[in-house]
Amino acid sequence: MKIFDPYEVWFVTGSQQLYGDETLKQVAEHSRQIADALSAADNIPVKVVFKPVLTTPESVQRLMLDANSTPDCIGLITWMHTFSPAKMWIAGLKALAKPFLHLHTQFNRDIPWAEIDMDFMNLNQSAHGGREFGYICSRLKKSRKVVVGHWQAEAVREKIGVWMRAAAAWQDSQNGKIARFGDNMREVAVTEGDKVEAQLRLGYAVNGYGVGDLVEIVNGIGESEVDQLIAAYNERYLVAAEARKGGAKYADLRDAARIELGIRRFLEDSGFTGFTTTFENLHGLKQLPGLAVQRLMADGYGFGAEGDWKTAALVRALKVMAKGLPGGTSFMEDYTYHFDPAGMKVLGAHMLEVCESIAAEQPRLEVHPLSIGGKNDPPRLVFNAAPGPALNVSLIDLGNRFRLILNEVEVVPPAADLPKLPVARVLWEPKPNLETAAQCWILAGGAHHTGYSQAVGAEHIRDFAEIVNLELLEINDATNPGDFGDRIRWNDIYYR
Repeated sequence: MKIFDPYEVWFVTGSQQLYGDETLKQVAEHSRQIADALSAADNIPVKVVFKPVLTTPESVQRLMLDANSTPDCIGLITWMHTFSPAKMWIAGLKALAKPFLHLHTQFNRDIPWAEIDMDFMNLNQSAHGGREFGYICSRLKKSRKVVVGHWQAEAVREKIGVWMRAAAAWQDSQNGKIARFGDNMREVAVTEGDKVEAQLRLGYAVNGYGVGDLVEIVNGIGESEVDQLIAAYNERYLVAAEARKGGAKYADLRDAARIELGIRRFLEDSGFTGFTTTFENLHGLKQLPGLAVQRLMADGYGFGAEGDWKTAALVRALKVMAKGLPGGTSFMEDYTYHFDPAGMKVLGAHMLEVCESIAAEQPRLEVHPLSIGGKNDPPRLVFNAAPGPALNVSLIDLGNRFRLILNEVEVVPPAADLPKLPVARVLWEPKPNLETAAQCWILAGGAHHTGYSQAVGAEHIRDFAEIVNLELLEINDATNPGDFGDRIRWNDIYYR
């Protein structure tokens, strides 16, 4: 998934014609240096493109319309080098449909105490020029990220990079396509939702396909293709003896490979970015897709089990934001609790579908019965997740709005082996603790399915929520149930 390669962010500088040509030349040169330096920085994932300095309402509006119509432009970084009268930004900002970040910086880091004069002061007016720009953005109620500090500071570049990843996820969603093989698991509420509103708000399209459409492709996969994929399995994983050629479960592994090749072809042929399955609709498939889902997620596809298209789209967004960062990202579910007073924990897993990107060690490829669905024994990758900080995110439909709920967690190694649980699994301690985290999650209506990531942090989710205009509720070390309940009630008033 080379998601960032075509993307660019435009570096847009505001000034005015009052200062004269020489000053504006300096403004342009400084702006170009900042744009080039940001573009070359290791923690900036998207190319930064310098744009000519804006000094008139017409030039502002023209640039904003150009940004809207340029598919590779995922957003703008705005900077006021001098004072830029904000009325000239009104028409352009009203027209702008792309995310933007307001960089409140100045070209020089330090005040040149011995040399500073009025010429210097006239050129370097970011301190109050940025406030003028901020006023009109607030007056227009424009969502944006504000980053304050010197443009060469690593902390500033880190914040810009985080925002770029969220903007890339937003851009990816605008053309996203989720394929649903079968419907939602019957009678389940939280995996339902308004697919039309999701497309209006988030951009991605969700459509259903009969399992027979997939089965036709699966059945057309040739034996030589299956052989090649089996060879790749043997090279990449610790394949159990019964799943190797001549073993009792080798036929099941070949069926899994055929299903993977079929799903992959279906998704690639129509440009899908995510998909769902459900164990209640497998007619024509010999087993529930498990290994296929794990491997497709590792390649960047979003996934939701049991028809959960919202989580499929969310996992895809997390995958985009996480591209190139250390740590994995996966579909996840809180499965069972460890209520020991000495240390309460959550065991996260699913029937089969957990992405190998979060594995702490080389996964084992095993084949075991699945006590649900009534199909043949499905192969799956078995492993423990890597320890360290992570987060779980849920996207729910409340009828009048979508809500994101985020819980920061700390992944820990299992206290003992789990020889009779042949699935991928994660053990974590929720922040601030299990009692508070679960209570607040339930009060917020958080789903049992989540997007899980050890690569993406809370700031990525905040930036994404700001760009998309989604409600966000965070559960972390600072959370207490009373304040959290008040936040829910206040938000209900705000969004109503």
